[in-house]
Amino acid sequence: MAAHAQNRTAAIIGGGVIGGGWAARFLLMGWDVRVFDPDPEAGRKVGEVLDNARRSLPGLSDVALPEEGTLTFHDTISDCVAGAEWIQESVPERLELKRKVYQTIQEHCAPDAIIGSSTSGFKPSELQGCATRPGQIVVTHPFNPVYLLPLIELVPSDINAPEDVERAKGVLTAIGCYPLHVRKEIDAHIADRFLEAVWREALWLIKDGIATTEEIDNAIRYGFGLRWAQMGLFETYRIAGGEAGMRHFIAQFGPCLSWPWTKLMDVPELTDELTNQIADQSDAQSGMHTIRELERIRDNNLVTMMRGLKAQKWGAGALLNDQDRRIDQLPETLDDVADLSAPIVTVARAVPLDWTDYNGHMNEARYLQAFGDATDKFMAMVGCDADYIATGGSYFTAETHIRHIDEVHAGARIRVETQVLLGAGKKMHLFHRMFEGDRLLATGEHMLIHVSLETRKASEPGPTVAAPLSRVAEAQAALPRPEGAGAAVGVR
Repeated sequence: MAAHAQNRTAAIIGGGVIGGGWAARFLLMGWDVRVFDPDPEAGRKVGEVLDNARRSLPGLSDVALPEEGTLTFHDTISDCVAGAEWIQESVPERLELKRKVYQTIQEHCAPDAIIGSSTSGFKPSELQGCATRPGQIVVTHPFNPVYLLPLIELVPSDINAPEDVERAKGVLTAIGCYPLHVRKEIDAHIADRFLEAVWREALWLIKDGIATTEEIDNAIRYGFGLRWAQMGLFETYRIAGGEAGMRHFIAQFGPCLSWPWTKLMDVPELTDELTNQIADQSDAQSGMHTIRELERIRDNNLVTMMRGLKAQKWGAGALLNDQDRRIDQLPETLDDVADLSAPIVTVARAVPLDWTDYNGHMNEARYLQAFGDATDKFMAMVGCDADYIATGGSYFTAETHIRHIDEVHAGARIRVETQVLLGAGKKMHLFHRMFEGDRLLATGEHMLIHVSLETRKASEPGPTVAAPLSRVAEAQAALPRPEGAGAAVGVR
């Protein structure tokens, strides 16, 4: 593939997990990427990271990403960095190795190229020690996976020109990252110091026989990890302080710092000066919101994240799925249905916060999701369940018609009642009605065709599905044809 003449160019020195992530981030944001790594397997490894990035990163955006750049591999650092605007060093964490790499890079790169280091621990002044042009080198520490997580700790030293720091911020922002400007050099920067503190405490908990690795992970992913993911540390604690705010939180929980709750007991004294500094910064960060507003923002974020985890059957989402199974009162099979001659309830739930749109009511796509869930439930009830699908048969939706009749808002308890209009041969024709109480909200009409998953063509269903489906169709044959069934858009 020919290089795009208009593309900017990044050079990646070191094609491991982090270097491969950087390559994927730049490439999918429209940059041409040049990679150097002496590992003969580097091409395969970077390619596999790139495959993961291609399937995940574009879905974060609601607009099309730039056209993907061109990826090339180079046998020498000198060839790799030629013409590069940004050079990202991701070699192993050995200072002497990094300094040697910088010497080679600077012999052959443009004098105004930015050289960023992925180091998780070294300060920029240490990296710059033997450099020809020390002001060209900054720390740009990412988090894995680099192609998904936006945080980049941008750490300059006193000799980095402010305009170069701003230029680095511009590049990182342009590829979808958040450059956190660390204004003072410190070992391990900011984020890794938190991780190291948690890691050290976790090691003690395991050594003392208090918790296992899984129990420690569960403490994080089922609790404060979710809060931190959307509000961080101080905004979370601001809410904990209630209407009295951050000063009240510090007054209430500050004494805990002197209690033996942790092995890490070297803590600063909570003087009035430090308390005021924290409270003032918290006011600047979050003071535009009342506590009640922050609570609602927090709840919206938590619901959205936890429901996303439900779809992946992971972490707190897996717990929610287990709870759903425990409390679900819908029939599992046709034998659990009291009266097959009446429409069958296939969905009973509340409208979640993340199902609403800018008009404050349920998004039209979620009506389709609810009706799709109703179809899936009915399919399972007539025997087209996971076990049947594993044998190679299933139903594909051929046509759908939804009528939006009334509004529904977050928190409303809705139910879907399903009527079979046709259940014979390869066809399954369903009509769903959505209610809140007695109020009709919407209808969904769906024509499904049974297919062979091997040929992807229409096929007759197996007897374990055909017979139960026919049983329901015959039982409901006497029901009146629903209003709106067979209607086209705009036709009354």
